[in-house]
Amino acid sequence: MKKRTATINRQTRETSIQVNLALDGDGEARIRTGIPFLNHMLDLFARHSLINATIRAKGDLDVDYHHTVEDVGLALGEALNRALGDRKGIVRYGWAVVPMDESLSRVALDLGGRPYLVYEVATRRKKIRDFDLGLIEEFFRAFTVQGRMNLHIKTMYGQDPHHIFESVFKAVARALGAACARDPRVKGVPSSKGKL
Repeated sequence: MKKRTATINRQTRETSIQVNLALDGDGEARIRTGIPFLNHMLDLFARHSLINATIRAKGDLDVDYHHTVEDVGLALGEALNRALGDRKGIVRYGWAVVPMDESLSRVALDLGGRPYLVYEVATRRKKIRDFDLGLIEEFFRAFTVQGRMNLHIKTMYGQDPHHIFESVFKAVARALGAACARDPRVKGVPSSKGKL
């Protein structure tokens, strides 16, 4: 069976990013972006999706976190798309509802090749330490476009922003892990069109 892995090197004037993914992994994570909160969320993403991920990023953090966060999303999505290959035999759809203490998030996604993001996450606080929580939407938008997926994220309720975003990343991870899984009953691509 073909290994579903990918390595992406993304170099711009603002960032230098390397992503290695193995879809059929055990959740091993090696994350270093220079942004502690993003590191934590990406570690959760790998561990709960069971996708092995090595992510190394250097960016112009003295200017802003925006370039690094968005470009990590772009590189991660591109690596996912490449690792999925022709997407033959995958389950394609995944969904999860994940609690984290008082917070609950719902995620549904489709790896059918049509990028679209619906993002309904709100918190009273706009930052965790110096991290602008609005950047998470930019991360998921970039990830969705390059990963060629339809991704719906909704926080049902929650108070603590850290708990809210933990539930979001864990729910995305669980849904993605399910959608990437192989189903031996699926012959070819999982589409009535015969193409994704």
